[in-house]
Amino acid sequence: MKLSICHLYPDLMDTYGDKGNILALKYRSEKRGVDVAITQLTIGQRLDEKIYDIFFFGGGQDRQQVIVSEDLKTKAGVLKSEIENGKVLLSVCGGYQLLLDYFKTIEGETLNGIGLFKGYTLGSSERMIGNILIELNADIFSAISVNSPTIQLSNYPTNYLVGFENHSGKTYTENPSLGSVVSGRGNNGEDKTEGTWYKNAFGCYLHGSLLPKNPHFADYLLSTALRNKYGDIKLKPLNDSFEWKAHEDAVKIARKNS
Repeated sequence: MKLSICHLYPDLMDTYGDKGNILALKYRSEKRGVDVAITQLTIGQRLDEKIYDIFFFGGGQDRQQVIVSEDLKTKAGVLKSEIENGKVLLSVCGGYQLLLDYFKTIEGETLNGIGLFKGYTLGSSERMIGNILIELNADIFSAISVNSPTIQLSNYPTNYLVGFENHSGKTYTENPSLGSVVSGRGNNGEDKTEGTWYKNAFGCYLHGSLLPKNPHFADYLLSTALRNKYGDIKLKPLNDSFEWKAHEDAVKIARKNS
């Protein structure tokens, strides 16, 4: 089996080690004998259809987002079509914001997104920074429970995701949230939601990197991509003792700081 991963704008959108998510997907795939090809796609490069199984779109500063937003328009049609066809996408922070309808800066400038997720972001003077702990959306957790082999290996409730947020934009979405905030600020610091999802596409503010400390969610993305490509696939369990230790320590730190 093979998976093809498209890393969108890695030269401009890679804040706080977001590429660690790519490394985690590659590592967890190859441990199971699944070959992984990673393509880095940036400004001026064409996004072709029916090549990639997983897309990743990391975070960046406002200046980089302005540059990327113009080029992203040329890729929007293909990217949205691929998601409609069941492909997997994970976006973090700035990448998440550019997949919404628009981002209005604190100065009043509007930066148009591509509308994959329905919603918007408003710039603010408030910095939302620190460890974040969320309880997963019940539908996503149910799917993870069925499809993830790692869920049986943790002594801690695994309906959590842990990460680190650092953003001033406040996001409001019409799609379901990725989860509810237990500790931290989340989408906007007001409604206790964090992230969003549509089909197999996910957006969030969880840096950290997200997937190395949340092996159950990493395997959910992998198993979803493999099933979309090959049919009914079950991943074999891995020895995730280190990963779960990192997860559980992060949960404790987030709770302590709440």
